[in-house]
Amino acid sequence: MAIFRETFNNGSDRSAEDRRRHRQLVEDSIKRNIGNIIAEESIIGQSKDKTFKIPIRGIKEYQFIYGENRPGVASGKGNEKRGNRIGSKKGKKGDPFGDGAGNNEGDDIYETEVTLEELVSYLFEDLELPYLDRKKYSYIETEKTSKRWGIQRKGIPPRLSKKRSMVERIKRKKSYERLLNELNEEQEVERFPFKEDDLRYQRVKEELRPESNAVVICIMDSSGSMYMSKKYLARSFFFLLYQFVRYRYINVELVFINHTTKAKEVNEEDFFHRGESGGTIVSSGYEKAIDIINERFNPAIWNVYAFHCSDGDNWPEDIEKAILKAKELCSLCNLFGYGEIVSSWRPNKTMSDEFENEINSKNFVSVLIGSKEDVWPAFKQLLDVAEGE
Repeated sequence: MAIFRETFNNGSDRSAEDRRRHRQLVEDSIKRNIGNIIAEESIIGQSKDKTFKIPIRGIKEYQFIYGENRPGVASGKGNEKRGNRIGSKKGKKGDPFGDGAGNNEGDDIYETEVTLEELVSYLFEDLELPYLDRKKYSYIETEKTSKRWGIQRKGIPPRLSKKRSMVERIKRKKSYERLLNELNEEQEVERFPFKEDDLRYQRVKEELRPESNAVVICIMDSSGSMYMSKKYLARSFFFLLYQFVRYRYINVELVFINHTTKAKEVNEEDFFHRGESGGTIVSSGYEKAIDIINERFNPAIWNVYAFHCSDGDNWPEDIEKAILKAKELCSLCNLFGYGEIVSSWRPNKTMSDEFENEINSKNFVSVLIGSKEDVWPAFKQLLDVAEGE
């Protein structure tokens, strides 16, 4: 029999609490496994019904059980710390890495499936997301619900106003009857059909609804030092960034830019899988992004979000120019971010160090990502900056 359960006085069923706990377990598991879940996934082109398998620990109820009342089961020696187990049975759980079989009961682990739409909802619904400042608008070709704007004589059958047409017919009939009276003609009008002139139609004013447009510009260092493992970390971050912007906007475009010493716009497949040899000139990626913004995404009508992932290395002679171009991007973007993929080898001074010393824009954020576990905290750091936007 389960105990320590809060009693609900409003008559709700006890399963409501179980559902809440299950939802919490799913959310926690998604956040712990976010790197594994999305590292192999395409950023765009995924169906909202695509499912992901999430490992979840089973829910266990508190209950009274029979045990071995061995001495010392509930007392310690005085040097215990919070969280230590006292008087636990000796035994061994099965080792998942194969060091031998155990004889104790393990944790219940099962898989649950969530769709991409549910995944995004779990991630963002309870985060108190910043409501992005949509101060730039553009008309997109979506028709708003039509609004009535009076009556007109011409129109299409679906917009026929039966009531007004009937009124016009009655008015015409009355006029005809008056005319007969003036002519002293006694004639009973039995059938008085509609005429074209009686018909009236609803006048509808069609409006285009102003919707916030957004573009996410993904910039990636594709030089030889950016190994595939680093690109997987970058992919996870770009996935979250895109889904976040898409969660807040209706119309979202994506731009992918690869750079070594030169930059070029590519498709998503090349963005994550194409590697090149040679050096790194960070400013080339920023210049390409600036050109694309000026040519296709006027900041007056587009909300621009740009993010650059690199391992922190750059040609020394390019550092000053990269900083200048980064500042220019800050002036064009709602939010500009830099993610440094940290590895065992790092230069003495990386681009994140340079940016930290030189860029003070409120809409700039720099994060470090060293493993899959760092992706979610780094993304939340990005949201903190977005909230102050």
